[in-house]
This record gives sequence, C-alpha cells and structure tokens, in this order.
Amino acid sequence: MLEKVKEAAGRLDGQANVTPILTSRTLDSIAGNRVYLKCESFQRAGSFKFRGAFNAISRLGAEKQNRGVITFSSGNHAQAVALVGKLLHVQTHIVMPKNAPFVKREATRVYGANIVFYDQDNATREGIAEELRDQNGYTLVPPFDHEDIIAGQGTATLEFFNEMKALDMLLVPCGGGGLLSGSAVAAKGVHRFCKVIGVEPELANDATLSFKTGTLHTVSNPQTIADGTRTPSLGKLTFPLVMKYVDDMVTVSEDEIKEAVRFLFSRMKLVVEPSGALGVAAIMAGKIASKGRIGVIISGGNIDGSTLHDILGGR
Repeated sequence: MLEKVKEAAGRLDGQANVTPILTSRTLDSIAGNRVYLKCESFQRAGSFKFRGAFNAISRLGAEKQNRGVITFSSGNHAQAVALVGKLLHVQTHIVMPKNAPFVKREATRVYGANIVFYDQDNATREGIAEELRDQNGYTLVPPFDHEDIIAGQGTATLEFFNEMKALDMLLVPCGGGGLLSGSAVAAKGVHRFCKVIGVEPELANDATLSFKTGTLHTVSNPQTIADGTRTPSLGKLTFPLVMKYVDDMVTVSEDEIKEAVRFLFSRMKLVVEPSGALGVAAIMAGKIASKGRIGVIISGGNIDGSTLHDILGGR
C-alpha cells in the first residue's frame, strides 16, 4: 500500500498544495514536547480531501470521466470532488445532507457540482448515491473506503515526513478512516517506530470502539460539532488498515474540541474546523502521553462563520 501512496504523490505533484507545518511554543508547553501541525486547512478546497479525490478521479479512463462521477459527503469530500471535476472537466454529482454547513454547500455549488440534498431522518446518502449511479452510469467515488482515496490521503503524511524526517507520534482525525489509514500506512512505511494515534469525538466513537474490540461498530447520525466525523463506521478497507497500522485511538469531548478551535484561532491565527482540531484537542485535554516529537494533522479549515462565532463566544 505504501507504493500506492508514493504513486499518488507523483500524480498530485503540482496539483495539490504543499501545506505548511506550523508550531506554537504554548502548545509545546501544554504537551511537554515539541508539536508540529501539518495544516491541510491550507489545501485546495480547504482540506486534505483534495488529495484523495484528485488521485481517484484522475485515474479514471476517459469513458468513465465522460459519464460523470457521483459521491456522498457532508462537505469536504463534496468540495474536493467538485473542484477536481472542474479541473479535469468531469461532471460531478454530490449527495449532501440538508443540514451540511453552508460554507461547504456553497463551495460545492460554486465549483459546478450538481447537488442532491437529502433528509438524514428518511434516507441514507449511500442508498441515494447508489441508486443514481445505477440509473445514470456514473462512477461512484466514495469519501473514504476506496483504495485510491486512501492512497491520496496518505500523501499528506508522506509530505510531512519528507520535511520532518522523523516523528515519534502522529495524531490524525478519524471519521471513516481514509485519512487515518492512509496516514498510518505512510508513517509506518517511512518511519516504523512512529506511534500513530487516531482521534475522534466522544459522540462519534465508532472507530474507537471498533479498534478496542476488534469488531466493527457503527453509530447512527452522531450529533457532534465535528461534522466531518459523522460517518456511521469505518469501511471494509479502512477498518483492517486501521487495525494493522494504528497504535491507539482516543476520544475528545465537544467542549474539548471547541477549546482547541478557540486556541488555534486566538493563539495561532488559524481558522480550523472542529474535525480538523481533534488532534490539538487531544493534546490540550491531556489525552496524549509522549516523550518525543508529536506531529498533528490539521485536516481542514472549512467552518461556517456562524459556527465559528458561536465557538469563539462560548467560552
């Protein structure tokens, strides 16, 4: 799988942004170690999702590209697929929940995607997408459970290590596990002693339960502020990869997530969405014990102004 990550890095060369690695003395003091933030909030379309979407769609043959692609997403993958479609002249169709953050819905629309909204209480996004795929001949590009998506997401960590050379620990947000599994494959492939920790909200702890028990768990429509982690479970591909390459999973509360968003905004001048702040939340809440250098994937920065306002004013 590491070779697929490296191949994806070649495809993304000149297409994806090489995102910055930032530090904070205050965060170092809280952690008791040096902390390095890989800021995928500065990636194209505002999150790491561009990497996987470009890798997957660029590999489709001309016939499939001409028929168009479809996906389902609460926002970041939707934006990424829509932008890649625009860049590669591929028509994109996105199944999104009605309550997806406005900033993510609007960006997806501006990039030219056809958005199909659905009610989470009455239908599943997977079911709608599969029905439309079968009716119209679209190619499904899922948010996480796809080999090319996983490989693309792993390029962020490969890029991280290309600059840092070595890290003792890597903290990665976890929703469906595409970023976590790809990051873990890359980290273990280039520095096998790096400890990889997945972080998810307490309200959406399916991956943690799955990891701790060795049995795939699901959650139904978790009401976490970290909307990028509201997937019901790990996937058929990501679950075994997480079990094989990830060292541990931790969870953080809603208040801890909000505090991390506030810290990143006020102390580091970074706009980070709640899902993207999970690793920092784990550090600030004392959930991480490490004696070495800690890397953190800041997965995205797509947050509504109203949500950010509520978090900043909610101390």
